[in-house]
Amino acid sequence: MILVNTDYITGRKFEMIGLVRGTMIQSVHFGKDIMNSFRTLVGGELTSYTEMMNEARAIATKRMAEDAQAMGADAVVNIRYASSSIVQGAAEVLAYGTAVKFID
Repeated sequence: MILVNTDYITGRKFEMIGLVRGTMIQSVHFGKDIMNSFRTLVGGELTSYTEMMNEARAIATKRMAEDAQAMGADAVVNIRYASSSIVQGAAEVLAYGTAVKFID
């Protein structure tokens, strides 16, 4: 499955199949959440949150690709990500794009 954030794939013609998406709501361990609250007092990267968001993006992207594969797509173009906070220490990541089928 080809995944791109552009609305084209160089050298390929395709027809649009439809919108695909993948979502993931991820949280950090309660202990890490407490440690992050202390970290905000002194500044610096909140690495457990960074790891949480990276994992959530990867899972959301995988789910989006699986959605596209179920539709018979060869690729997903124009991929975008959105995120929102659900509660303290938890966030939703949405990956979405347009599933396409190559025309030979």
